[in-house]
Amino acid sequence: MNDIWKRLAEHRRQQGDLRIEDLFAADPGRATGFATSADGLVFDWSKTAIDATARDLLLQLAAPVAARRDAMFAGQRINETEDRAVLHTALRNLDGSVTVDGKDVMPQVRETHQHMRDFAARVRSGAFSGQGGRFTDVVNIGIGGSDLGPAMATRALSPWHDGPRVHFVSNVDGADIADALKGLDPATTLVIVASKTFTTIETMTNAATARDWMAGSVTTPATQFAALSSAQGKTAQWGIDADRVFGFEDWVGGRYSMWGPIGLSLMIAIGPDAFDEFLAGGLAMDRHFRSAPDGQNLPVLLALVGLWHNQVCGYGTRAVLPYDNRLARLPAYLQQLEMESNGKRVAMDGRDLTLPSGPVIWGEPGTNGQHAFYQLIHQGTQVIPCEFMLAARGHEPDLAHHHLLLAANCLAQSEALMRGRSLDEARGLMRAKGLEGAELERQARHRVFPGNRPSTTLVFPELTPFVLGQIVALYEHRVFVEGVILGINSFDQWGVELGKELALQVAPLLDGVASPGHDPSTEHLAALIRELRG
Repeated sequence: MNDIWKRLAEHRRQQGDLRIEDLFAADPGRATGFATSADGLVFDWSKTAIDATARDLLLQLAAPVAARRDAMFAGQRINETEDRAVLHTALRNLDGSVTVDGKDVMPQVRETHQHMRDFAARVRSGAFSGQGGRFTDVVNIGIGGSDLGPAMATRALSPWHDGPRVHFVSNVDGADIADALKGLDPATTLVIVASKTFTTIETMTNAATARDWMAGSVTTPATQFAALSSAQGKTAQWGIDADRVFGFEDWVGGRYSMWGPIGLSLMIAIGPDAFDEFLAGGLAMDRHFRSAPDGQNLPVLLALVGLWHNQVCGYGTRAVLPYDNRLARLPAYLQQLEMESNGKRVAMDGRDLTLPSGPVIWGEPGTNGQHAFYQLIHQGTQVIPCEFMLAARGHEPDLAHHHLLLAANCLAQSEALMRGRSLDEARGLMRAKGLEGAELERQARHRVFPGNRPSTTLVFPELTPFVLGQIVALYEHRVFVEGVILGINSFDQWGVELGKELALQVAPLLDGVASPGHDPSTEHLAALIRELRG
């Protein structure tokens, strides 16, 4: 493996000043040869500096993926630091059979799924209602994977909303829950608390606030609470009936969990049938991932492009740019998915990594981003690979002209990043404006775009529940492939723990209680906050 990395680095060095445009000139079939499809999803990676030699070397890096992939789908404990299987894929494989420690886990998965369907149907129909009547609103309280996934998907699939309005609360900042509850009727609001252990401090603090808010109008608030948790003892202490508790196993990681009970709020919003279409899209991508050869495998190719840009080219960030306003939360969702999964510094054997781990993931939907940070992407001093996403058609037929303009902007941006504008072209523009001499030269230089900046484009017919399922599963498997090739565990997140532990130790300082062991800056800031708080 090390030899392949060295050969990739040497090949990149030999490319020198090669421009991506030159690769198209040398290969008239590049546009189709460096694009791959699966069930209507098309991934175009032709606007990168990956040539045939780089592609072949990158595909050699993928050699260990097949065995690790088969182990994951077979229920083996590939999360070695926590000694757990990794089976979020089982949540969308409702007709399958998966064995963990000699036991088929799918009967329980199917039972939980049916429990979700029944409950969602009762909420949507009014068969289960609040003390003030049929539920008009649902408030999902969670954080991290218990929030980002369903919040992203609920917004993305808003054309399918035909159930109660769904709101999301995650931040322990009181402003979050105050704004979410403002204007809601406690008597017609269902609160869903998502915490596997029912101890997550941010979630349980917000849940207690929601309960107190509801108690001002409702005789028994617990009857309007549901729990997404495996801690039935704790949910019972809250008075939440077992029929409204939806558990899940430890082989489902938080950031991979919206396929199951964590997706209950989404199911209530769009309905069980549409939710099943979402699962079907994820399952279709699973099947593609397991069967397609590496050279035509979307998750593998997406991962290899990412490794080329980060580990070989040294580009430390990646911009995710969906040209769909309903995918506004997708970059944040993918930020957690990749940065919590692959933001590691040691390999599976505990040794320090010899290569960079995951890049910084960020982004916003187009075209808004064009009027914000695209300036830096086009003319800044660092290269930022961009991942564009675009549907061929929108959901509003009477606004089709809007979607054409959106699509034109998306394609234009990727072309502009690659082509750029030379100094001679900029001089011609300024000459046409009547400038000459030193002023022409000065103004021209400001209008030069270096170009040769890589991007990929993911195209799909329309953003439907099925397609969203494909996209989410695609990126889940992309993270997995990158982790396997880098030799890290993508399914633990120890980096989350230290700050949480210290927060519990810092809290007494803010109340003026001595708490030894803190640095002078932290003690000073705590004293300052106490003083300003009055």
